Amino acid sequence: MPKLGMEPIRKAALVKATISEIGRVGSLDVTVSQIAKRAGMSSALAHHYFGSKDEIFLAAMRHVLTLYGAEVRGALAVATGPEARLRAILAASFSAGNFRREVVGAWLNFYVLAQTVPEAKRLLAVYQRRLRSNLLVCLRPLAGARAHEVAEGLGALIDGLYLREVLKSGPPDAAAAVATALDYLDVQLKGRGA
Repeated sequence: MPKLGMEPIRKAALVKATISEIGRVGSLDVTVSQIAKRAGMSSALAHHYFGSKDEIFLAAMRHVLTLYGAEVRGALAVATGPEARLRAILAASFSAGNFRREVVGAWLNFYVLAQTVPEAKRLLAVYQRRLRSNLLVCLRPLAGARAHEVAEGLGALIDGLYLREVLKSGPPDAAAAVATALDYLDVQLKGRGA
């Protein structure tokens, strides 16, 4: 007889274990058995809760996206003015919670998964639309007609900074990532009056 109330606790443990294992291994070449072992349960129980390895990966990315979205919303809630809001989005993108080695690894592997799993592709598209929309709201008053171009560049730069960090040894350098993004933004906005 299953213990009542354990399902959400076990699912959360499996999601955390998935993110940790992807970060440890550095790829999606992680087995359900490895994930379940890290979570302290059997692979049969993991399959019971999620059905497949792809579903476990998707649940982990939903979790990462939920935390990221909450952090962005919280940062935007206290920021006033378009430039402060842009800085808030960047700070949230590279915060300690979102820019940990295992989360960065999960993001990069999520991009790989999105090439073959339609639900992962859909989740990635939702994230990209929300990021673009948040950036555009801030950039329209600052960059005018170039807002779309600058938003696309900034979104690509964020992705690129994640890629660079996962390929380096040691912990990700959030301060350097934010500084790089702000430098790009500064260069792009210098021509706003022209």
